[in-house]
Amino acid sequence: MGNANVSNVTIRPEEADFFSKLARDWWNPKGPMASLHQVNPVRMAFIRDAIDAHWPDAPRAARPLAGKTALDIGCGAGLLCEPLARLGAAVTGVDAAAENVAAAAAHAEGVGLDIRYMAGEVAGQDIGEFDLVTSVEVIEHVSDKAAFLRDVAARLAPGGLLILSTPNRTAASRLLLVGAAEMVGYVPRGTHHWEDFVTPDELEALLADAGLRVTAQRGIAWRPGKGLHLSDDLSLNYILSARHA
Repeated sequence: MGNANVSNVTIRPEEADFFSKLARDWWNPKGPMASLHQVNPVRMAFIRDAIDAHWPDAPRAARPLAGKTALDIGCGAGLLCEPLARLGAAVTGVDAAAENVAAAAAHAEGVGLDIRYMAGEVAGQDIGEFDLVTSVEVIEHVSDKAAFLRDVAARLAPGGLLILSTPNRTAASRLLLVGAAEMVGYVPRGTHHWEDFVTPDELEALLADAGLRVTAQRGIAWRPGKGLHLSDDLSLNYILSARHA
């Protein structure tokens, strides 16, 4: 698990192993990670709005993250790192699975993007602080969520912006995200463990304990004819921005 010592390990080894087996197919939009390709533009719409609200000069900029640093924790094969780099950021991606990092680095090189990728736990990396920190669909795979968020907060520079997304723990998410989605193959079987999902209230309290306050929050919902979209309905999945309190 990289340079992390035992006390800093928050990603369960079996979770890292599960996703590492998917690394080679991560960039196939019709492969086992197809759901991530479909949700990525929705996440990016929220992230761009959050960037524009956070930095006064951003709304007028084609590359609003130029001159800024970004860290994606649990980066997988780089689906979020690459659009952040295209917005101008100097991007670092960290993932507990070395296979994911290798796939991410190879893809970035292939499309001509200079992104630094590192394998291991974020707590074990000597990488300093970042203007933007993102971690999408990660905290539900973490054993000690409070420790993980303390590690996240430690990476956020003063005046920085944090973006998190995660499934909500509701009856609807149990039925649709865990049951139906795995049954029809929308996500690989074993992706989600419903009891590890975090509600918005729980996550806001955990963030507060880590010295962070939520600044915006939207649901990521789905409906026939519209597909995945930002919504006021938080029952399946939600995405939020936060900053130091």
